[in-house]
Amino acid sequence: MYTEKVMDHFTNPRNVGEIENASGVGTVGNAKCGDIMRIYLDIDEAGIINDVKFKTFGCGAAVATSSMATELVKGKTVQEALTITNKAVMEALDGLPPVKVHCSLLAEEAIHAALWDYAEKKGIKIEGLERPKSDIHEEEEKIEY
Repeated sequence: MYTEKVMDHFTNPRNVGEIENASGVGTVGNAKCGDIMRIYLDIDEAGIINDVKFKTFGCGAAVATSSMATELVKGKTVQEALTITNKAVMEALDGLPPVKVHCSLLAEEAIHAALWDYAEKKGIKIEGLERPKSDIHEEEEKIEY
């Protein structure tokens, strides 16, 4: 069963859409379930995420985790956004059913992929950021519940 917050973010998702000329765009998927998530970041010169949008093809939990992830990174610095984990996304949604936890990992990886794209475009290195995975299926066994 989904929590009230998951249902709210699924039926009324925040920050849906795309950002033209985004500072960073990250796309990740899960080949096993078919979910695909794309996150767009607008980052100012001070490294603050001024705007964030997403487009997700997937189940209700994928839409809800995308929506919540965008809410969690908006207004944060690049370094603060990097610290947002799948566990933080799940906690902000008051939990996910065990079979949907992978959606929160997708959200975390999409943020990292967008930050990676931003760093590549700017020619900078973001401390602690590793090359993102385009398919998170192989990471599911490592998910922290």
